[in-house]
Amino acid sequence: MDHSLYLAMTGATQLMRAQEAVSNNLANASTVGFKSELSAFKSLPVLGSGLSTRINAVAVGIGQDLSQGAIRTTGRPLDVALDGSGWLTVQAPDGSEAYTRAGDLQITADGQLTDAHGYPVMGASGPITIGDSQHIRIGEDGTISAVPAGNGPNTVSALGQLKLVNPPAGQLTLGSDGLMHMANGGQASVDPAVRVTSGALEGSNVNASAELVKMIALSRQYDMQIKSIKSAEDNAASATKLLQSN
Repeated sequence: MDHSLYLAMTGATQLMRAQEAVSNNLANASTVGFKSELSAFKSLPVLGSGLSTRINAVAVGIGQDLSQGAIRTTGRPLDVALDGSGWLTVQAPDGSEAYTRAGDLQITADGQLTDAHGYPVMGASGPITIGDSQHIRIGEDGTISAVPAGNGPNTVSALGQLKLVNPPAGQLTLGSDGLMHMANGGQASVDPAVRVTSGALEGSNVNASAELVKMIALSRQYDMQIKSIKSAEDNAASATKLLQSN
């Protein structure tokens, strides 16, 4: 069979993988704190017998774009946006520490502070719990203060402090849970220089227009690979007819 069939099939497969990354970015264009996924085509040698010069162009993820998204004011006391670089610390499903930029925090029925996905928000000494309180406020340094229920407005007390970290980008990796983790499996230390803005949220940093253009380009390249496969099949069919006629 024509070797071009295998080349086109490999190209189509890798283009589909590249389209998955673009589709994921577009699907999260309005997700709070989302960081767009970066992908590229990388040349890898073909294993097995044959010339060592054979290579495949493989679509691979090369990390995330960690640039800051647009900040919008919500006025909601439990919404926080990180001012510049830095991360909020949450507890991942497996119990380890993980990091996110999504600051749309919630309070559960039992008083636990979580992110929008239900992951407990971490303080310096563990998950943060907020009792029956009112007038909750989160300061620039992540300190959470409130007035205990039944008390006057002058009885403000501190309930905890968000664990704000800022490890080097090269030490972070995206987990299957959608959260950032330390690549070595450890925990990032608190960075007192990280600041948050209360009553605001950071939007996704996905450039929807650029991603749409990329999707169109990948789709056209995919169509070209499919046409190559069809041409190889037509050539094989024509060759078979010639052999049968002879």
